[in-house]
Amino acid sequence: MRIMIVDDSKTMRSIQKNVLKRLGYAEIAEACDGRDALSQVGAFDPHLILLDRNMPEMDGLAFLKSYRGRGHKALVIMVTTEAEKPKVIEALKAGLNNYLIKPFTPEGLSMRIKETLERSAAA
Repeated sequence: MRIMIVDDSKTMRSIQKNVLKRLGYAEIAEACDGRDALSQVGAFDPHLILLDRNMPEMDGLAFLKSYRGRGHKALVIMVTTEAEKPKVIEALKAGLNNYLIKPFTPEGLSMRIKETLERSAAA
């Protein structure tokens, strides 16, 4: 499974990448913001995107709207410090599949990925 990590923090991308590798995922791409991610998604064709909400250039919500607007179907989990209900609902309406609040544990990330994949398979 190809996974793209979209986060402006190099440290956060590294943490997520290390957790994913421990979980057995090897095909991982990184992007530093939404604009960078949009430039890569066509060639990389991810199955899953781990997306930060607050980033410069293009934030996660703007990326999600543009990504879905182009017809892309990859599963998207927003990994962010933003936990306010209206912001979560706005992202879900824009096509978000799941949400994970930072800080998270490796187990929390693993569970959220598993849950998202199971929901997708059941749909």
